[in-house]
Amino acid sequence: MPIIPEFLYDINHPDAPLTAGQRLHELKSTITTTSSPCPVNNNKVPDENFNDTLATIEPTVNASVQLERDRQLRHQDLVEETVDVGMMLASKAFVQLIANPFVGPLTHKIGYSIPMFAGFIIMFLSTIIFAFGRSYGVLFTARALQGIGSSCSSVSGMGMLAERYPDDKERGNAMGIALGGLALGVLIGPPFGGLMYEFVGKSAPFLILSALALGDGLLQLLMLQPAVVRQESEPPSLKALATDPYILIAAGSITFANCGIAMLEPSLPIWMIDTMNAERWKQGATFIPASVSYLIGTNLFGPLGHKMGRWLAALLGLVIIGVCLMCIPLAKSINDLIIPNAGLGFAIGMVDSSMMPELGFLVDIRHSAVYGSVYAIGDVAFCLGFAVGPAMSGTLVKTIGFEWMLFGIAILNFMYAPLLLFLKNPPTKEEKKSLITGEKSSVRYVTYQNEEDDE
Repeated sequence: MPIIPEFLYDINHPDAPLTAGQRLHELKSTITTTSSPCPVNNNKVPDENFNDTLATIEPTVNASVQLERDRQLRHQDLVEETVDVGMMLASKAFVQLIANPFVGPLTHKIGYSIPMFAGFIIMFLSTIIFAFGRSYGVLFTARALQGIGSSCSSVSGMGMLAERYPDDKERGNAMGIALGGLALGVLIGPPFGGLMYEFVGKSAPFLILSALALGDGLLQLLMLQPAVVRQESEPPSLKALATDPYILIAAGSITFANCGIAMLEPSLPIWMIDTMNAERWKQGATFIPASVSYLIGTNLFGPLGHKMGRWLAALLGLVIIGVCLMCIPLAKSINDLIIPNAGLGFAIGMVDSSMMPELGFLVDIRHSAVYGSVYAIGDVAFCLGFAVGPAMSGTLVKTIGFEWMLFGIAILNFMYAPLLLFLKNPPTKEEKKSLITGEKSSVRYVTYQNEEDDE
């Protein structure tokens, strides 16, 4: 973003690219300021200058009418474009949804490092395809291929962190930093893509990204040294995790938290073009406040969520997300989008940085400490938001409008938030067994504070 929406529009409308639409807006403003009112002849005597004045005004009026017709046609084309862009963006998430149930159990058998390295290779190839793709089909394939690479990287990365940091507080801090890395990519991506596309061209930003990905692959070879590592503990089944109501509540909050921003990705740049005639760099810059605040939120609520209760941090995050989504359609300029976008990113950071370590904690106390499958579920939840959001956004914008689409997802966030109360004191594995057998468990779980907390 924001390269693909405008690039697809331009290849579908070679005779009327979006830059022409911006010139159209400027021309309309010029006509409005230079046109003069029709003179009134109160004496009903033909004025010798009257016909000359009519001859001057008539072409201006006709041009203004034609410009208005062009604007309406352009609006319809942009709404249609939202559907195509949404489907392309959603293709990655749909493929990732399919891949996650396979990648999670695979990490139990061969470890985390090899799937992570495989993810790098796939992401590198998809970026190269994006650089040279010139048709919707090729770009769609590249985007879908990213889903497999992201599945390998995300599931392996989170599982590796959960394994390396068994202490709940340290795990939250580590995952907060990791999610901050995700935020940094999202922060740099849109403005970098917008500026490079504006001044250099479409291929340049993707070629630079592929070079960075290559550097990442070399670091993995040096630091992680990919090799097969088998898990010693017996992993919980994917079915057992997927039917655990507490894991489902935590995963569901990730889905609803990210669904709103996922709907905005394809629709907000096009809505800005339609209502504000926003230039390319502005379309990219509008996501900067969300990315900066997400970076702050993930790093802040990694440790803070452990202290205040991760369930509470996520609950408050969903409420703030709903409020910010309802404020976005009220914006009249790019400046009006800064506060709601910043609040949206911060609140999503609250939910993600709280619920990702919570998934590992729930596996520890209710199943066994093997994390590949539970983070496959967490990634499925994340991808579900980014699959449903873009896929539905185009249709919803077309049927109920941009404003009501965001109001609807805001209401869903408000309705889901109270469910997080169930995560306040989730029962442990022994407590769950005693409920089934009707016996009292002899095992008790005590929460210990770190010495750092006492200080």
